Amino acid sequence: MIPSKRVASVDAGRCVACGACCRVCPREALSIWRGCAARVDGAACVGCGRCSRECPVDCIRLAEREVPA
Repeated sequence: MIPSKRVASVDAGRCVACGACCRVCPREALSIWRGCAARVDGAACVGCGRCSRECPVDCIRLAEREVPA
């Protein structure tokens, strides 16, 4: 079951790996990958937008979830 039509997407080039998004995610869908940038587990993300609102460098966007063909 897909939880929503939206999913978080991180611009890894702008991410400062502060972990703010990880702390507010209700589904623990974000993690800091190799100490460099946040990574989203698309299967766990419910598209609530808390991470994008909390990000201090505004590098997280909500995008339309791709639907398999």
